[in-house]
Amino acid sequence: MAEIEKKIKELAVKGRDGKLKVEELTGGNFTITNGGVFGSLMSTPIINPPQSAILGMHAIKDRPMAVNGQVVIQPMMYLALSYDHRLIDGKESVGYLVTVKEMLEDPARLLLDV
Repeated sequence: MAEIEKKIKELAVKGRDGKLKVEELTGGNFTITNGGVFGSLMSTPIINPPQSAILGMHAIKDRPMAVNGQVVIQPMMYLALSYDHRLIDGKESVGYLVTVKEMLEDPARLLLDV
């Protein structure tokens, strides 16, 4: 994740400076879309052909949740993953979502690259 973050930052700087090359804008196989910045709570993202999957991230909102038999208010964000079943099996997709969830719940894992 740390390596991906570094590359995203590099491309963002190039984009802001108008220095992206055509080959840097093509060839992707996965999209991350963040409707949460616009207040979106839930969606079903549509895959951008010829890519294989898209992860939708949504707004973080306080929600009631059951924790140890008690209802507590905690921040929660919905994630949505759409993927091409011809290329990706459901088991791997769910495993990926669980990993993303765990990293979002414990951001130190992202920073420490563990």
